Amino acid sequence: MEITILGTGTSQGVPVIGCTCDVCLSADPKDKRLRCSIYIKNEEEAFVVDVGPDFRQQILREKINLMDAVLITHEHNDHVIGMDDLRPFNFMHKKDMPIYCTTQVQKQIKERFAYAFEYNPYPGAPRFKLKDLDPVKSLQLGSFSILPIPVFHGGLPVLGFRVADFTYITDANEIPDSSMELIEGTKTLVLNALHHRPHHSHFNLEQALAMVEKINPERTFLTHISHYMGKAEEINPSLPDNVQLAYDGQKISL
Repeated sequence: MEITILGTGTSQGVPVIGCTCDVCLSADPKDKRLRCSIYIKNEEEAFVVDVGPDFRQQILREKINLMDAVLITHEHNDHVIGMDDLRPFNFMHKKDMPIYCTTQVQKQIKERFAYAFEYNPYPGAPRFKLKDLDPVKSLQLGSFSILPIPVFHGGLPVLGFRVADFTYITDANEIPDSSMELIEGTKTLVLNALHHRPHHSHFNLEQALAMVEKINPERTFLTHISHYMGKAEEINPSLPDNVQLAYDGQKISL
C-alpha cells in the first residue's frame, strides 16, 4: 500500500495570496502547500480522502488515473469544493463516483452541488453516488478495511481514518479517549499541526507533538500547515527524530 500526500496546506494554502513573508516567498518546493488531501492505493484499487479546491492540480501532478471512491472527513470547503473535478473519472470508468461521508456532509454536498442531483441533470454533470459513512463502524472498500476515527474540529465532528497500521487525522483539536483506543497500535501517523500559537479548532505544534507522544507511532508526518509554522528546512531539524513536516507529493510506503 502506498499513500501520496496530495496537499498539506491550510484552507488558504501556502503561499497565501498577497503575503510577502519568508515562507510564502520561499523557493523550496516543501514550502508550497496545496489544500489537504491524501491518495491511498494498492496494485489494483485506490481512493482519495477529501477533494479540495486544488484537486485537479494535484491529480494532474501525480498522474493519477485510478479512483474507486472518495472519503470525506468533513464539509468545509477546502475539503469538498473540488468535487466537480471528479467528472473525468466518471467518464473514464463510466460510472457514478461513490462518495462516503456522514449524513451531515451529504446534506452540504447536495446544497453546494445541487446541479449534480437534479432529476434530469445536464449532460456532463458530475455523477456522485452518496454512501452513508457510519462514524462508529468500519468500512470495507474493496480490499481496504477502513476504520473511521471520530475527532473534533472545534465543535464540529470530523472523521479521521485508519487503514491497517496507518492513521490520518486532519482538522482536529481534540481526540476523544474512545478514538484514542481506535488509534492504538498505529505505526504511521499523519496529524494536523497548524502553527505555533494556540488555535480554537486545530492542534498547534506543541499540542500535536504531545499527541504524537501519547499515540507513540513509529513515524509521524504533520499536515494542515500554515505559513506561520515557518520554513520546512528550519522546522524539521527541531522536531523529534521520528516526526517531520509532510510535504506535497510525498509518498509513504507501508
